[in-house]
Amino acid sequence: MNRRSFNKILLGTTALSFATCASIADTKLSTNKKRVIVVGGGFGGATAAKYLKKFSPDTEVMLIEQNKDYYTCPFSNTVIAGINKIDYIKHDYKTLESKYKIIVKHEKVQKVDGTTNSVILENGEIIPYTKAIVAPGIDFKYDKGYIEGSEEYAPHAYKAGTQTVLLTEQLQNMKDGGTFIMVAPANPFRCPPGPYERVSLVAHYLKHNKPNSKIVILDQKNNFSKQGLFQEGWEKLYKGMIDWRSSEFGGKVISVDPKTRTIKTDEGDIVADVLNYIPEQKAGKLAFDSGLTDGDWCPINTKTFESKLVKNVYVIGDACIASPMPKSGFSANSQGKIVALQISRILAKQEVINPPKLANTCYSLVAPNYGISIAAVYEAHDEKIIDLKELGAGGLSPSYANESIRMQEAEYAVGWYKNQMTDIFK
Repeated sequence: MNRRSFNKILLGTTALSFATCASIADTKLSTNKKRVIVVGGGFGGATAAKYLKKFSPDTEVMLIEQNKDYYTCPFSNTVIAGINKIDYIKHDYKTLESKYKIIVKHEKVQKVDGTTNSVILENGEIIPYTKAIVAPGIDFKYDKGYIEGSEEYAPHAYKAGTQTVLLTEQLQNMKDGGTFIMVAPANPFRCPPGPYERVSLVAHYLKHNKPNSKIVILDQKNNFSKQGLFQEGWEKLYKGMIDWRSSEFGGKVISVDPKTRTIKTDEGDIVADVLNYIPEQKAGKLAFDSGLTDGDWCPINTKTFESKLVKNVYVIGDACIASPMPKSGFSANSQGKIVALQISRILAKQEVINPPKLANTCYSLVAPNYGISIAAVYEAHDEKIIDLKELGAGGLSPSYANESIRMQEAEYAVGWYKNQMTDIFK
C-alpha cells in the first residue's frame, strides 16, 4: 500500500463537517441534555473531545485534564538529544476551548463513577454525564529497587515534561567517556520503538559532543520493534557505540540501586554515569480507581471502545486492550476519532459503524536526517481487532535504503508530528 492510499483510509474514517455552540456545564443533567465528559487530555482524549464536538455539535463536551500544558512523548527524544527545546513538545487547550467551544476544566479526577454516571473531582465536585471517555494513560510498576522517588536519580522520562528536562541535563553533564545505560521494559509498554529511538538520538548527541562515551541497553525482552532497521542504522552511524543486551544474553535486571546507578544483572554488576530506567507499565491509576481494569489494563468492546466492566464509559489510548494495535500516540489519535464517531451515532440513535477501521503509523529518528517507519491499518470486529497487513495494508521501511530515502523518512517524521499536533490541538 502506498502512502497516498494509506492516507485515504485515514481520511475516510473522519470525513466531517461541524458547527460550534457555547454551553455551560450544569451540575445536573436535564432529560433532553447530552453531555460527554472526556477525562485525560493526551493524544486520545484531546482528539476525542475535538472530534466529538465536530460530529455532534449539539452535545456538550467537557474535557477534564489536570495540567494546563501537555508535553508529548513523541519527539521528546529530540529534546533529550538537544535537537529541540522543551517548548517544541509543549501544547495547550486554548484552541479547543475557544474555537470548538469545548468546556475545559483543569482539575484532578478522583474517580469516574459508573454507578451514578458521574465524574468525581478531588475538590469534591460531582459532574454527571451521559457518556464518559477515559484516557488515563500509563502508570509504572515499581520493583527491583526502583521505587517512587527513584526518578530523581534515574529518570525514566516516559512521561514527558520535568523528567525530559532532568534526563537532558544529566546527559549534558555526563563526562566524555562515560556510560549511558538504559533499562528497557518488558512488553506491553507505551510506544514500542520509543526506547530505541531514544538510544539512537542519545548516540547522535554523544557522537558529536562526547565521542568517547558508550551506551548499554539492558533489555527485558529478546527482541524489539523495528529491530533490524534500528540495528542497521546503529551499525552505519554509531558503530561500536551501542551495546544491546537481550534478556536472554546479559540484559535481565535482577535489582537496581538508583542512587548509585548500579544495576545487578545475571552477568554481574554494571554502573552507569547516567541511568535511564524505564519501568514496566500498567494503566493509569484512575483506571484502577474507576473499576475499569482487569489485570494491568482495561478490557473494551473493540467496535466502540466501551468498557467491558463499566457501562457508558469508553477507554482509549495506552490504557486499553486493543492488541494488535500498539500503545502509540497515533493509535490513541485514531481511537479518539472512532470513539467520537461511534458515540455521536449512539447519541443520535443511529447504528454504529461496523466494522470501524483504525490505523497506526510510527516514525522513528535514528538521527536527525535518518528516519524509519512502520504503518498498519486495522478493522475492529466482535471481540478482536484485525491487522489488515495480509491484504497489503501498511508496511515497514525498506532495509538498506539509500540516504535520500532515510532523509525523506526523517522529513516525514517532522511533518507527521506537526500534522498530529494540528489535528489534535488546533
